[in-house]
Amino acid sequence: MNTNTLNHLREIVGKNNFLDSDEDKLVYSYDGTPMLSHKPEAIVLPETPEQISKIMKLANAENFSVVPRGSGTSLSGGAIATENSIILLMNKWNKIIEIDEENLVAWVQPGVKTHDFHNAVEEKGLFYPPDPGSQKICTIGGNVAENAGGLRGLKYGVTRDYVMGIEMVLPNGDIFINGGKNVKDVAGYNLRDLVVGSEGTLGIFTKILLKLIPKPKASKTILAYFDSMSDAAKSVSDIIANHIIPCTMEFLDSTTIKCVEDFAKIGLPLDIGALLLLETDGHPQQVIDEAEIMTRILKQNNATEVKIAQNEAEADKLKTARRAAFSALARVKPTTILEDATVPRSNLVALIEKVNELAKKYNLLVGNFGHAGDGNMHPTVLTDERDKEEIERVEKFFDELYDETIKLGGTITGEHGIGLAKKKYLSKLIESPALKMMQQIKRTIDPNNILNPDKIFSL
Repeated sequence: MNTNTLNHLREIVGKNNFLDSDEDKLVYSYDGTPMLSHKPEAIVLPETPEQISKIMKLANAENFSVVPRGSGTSLSGGAIATENSIILLMNKWNKIIEIDEENLVAWVQPGVKTHDFHNAVEEKGLFYPPDPGSQKICTIGGNVAENAGGLRGLKYGVTRDYVMGIEMVLPNGDIFINGGKNVKDVAGYNLRDLVVGSEGTLGIFTKILLKLIPKPKASKTILAYFDSMSDAAKSVSDIIANHIIPCTMEFLDSTTIKCVEDFAKIGLPLDIGALLLLETDGHPQQVIDEAEIMTRILKQNNATEVKIAQNEAEADKLKTARRAAFSALARVKPTTILEDATVPRSNLVALIEKVNELAKKYNLLVGNFGHAGDGNMHPTVLTDERDKEEIERVEKFFDELYDETIKLGGTITGEHGIGLAKKKYLSKLIESPALKMMQQIKRTIDPNNILNPDKIFSL
């Protein structure tokens, strides 16, 4: 990128919002994805949609790329710079513009942290269910870009289910709003759903309208220990067969349990094969009834111990076991590769068994945890990227794992996205006509391929 272009960018955003030191370029050369990095030409922090519009028009005229970024927690390489690109940093856009209690919606800027938004709406007795594991760091804009899920996805759905409107800047610099506060609106194509989960390739969000619901009046959290994952999975099936949909239904395998206990020291037994974390919420009597039924089912399926939190503090302690999983595993070896495979929940045990089989086959240390209720698991390989021979085995492990995932009717990502990390698997999952249609949409909206290029697929 030439000096004149960089100077023009500095003029658009102001010198205090333009970063191009070697240190800054290094800091923004990677996201949460291991073994992927690339230094940008500069980092810009626009303050208005109009500034973003000018940046996009300049990018088209000068043929450089723009990579949007929030907190950089992406686990698929979605926020990593590409050749001849700048990072467009949105984490300063952190205002909750409006919480409309009458219409149960809120307008927010994309840089609002998810956990901060949770707290703000819950103070008003309202509830925003999507709760990705990185909620204390990740931003709403990133959640929308990746269509993030979380622990409560089984009962409440994912980010897409709560996005009612988006203001965004298109790759050509046009600014538009799609959607609004209407509960019903079927006028024209649903462009809102098109851009949710588009991983920053179709537009840059500047304002997002989110649906809220009343906060559940009561909840109960349950932790159950099992000698085998099969018994835990049978419990999941039996609970849902009894017409109970918990808001949380999570599992940890034995490797993850040991790491969590070493990290958090919350009293988990180290001789169990799996644990389930469950939470039911809603009307107080419904919560009592469902907790009793779930406890009975867990014991019928050979749970060695069932703990029920008696208050919010105990519930938070039990939830720590699940929320600490990634951090706990990441302490074991220098490189932690957290992946994201999803199958119909009836096939979850088959996929877990395949993970264990492949871990032995390739002599790898693998922890496994995830969302048992919706078939979304996170096999996590603990390795060292400096050991090239082991990394080759890691790649073969994931190649076979995703082949098996697809055979079981699953998908290569339930909530992390494709980004750079999973491009090679996409053609195995999506048939050619559908993939070509996606590429054509990208070409139509971004004919010069300047917005987050090479993510999801190549043109």
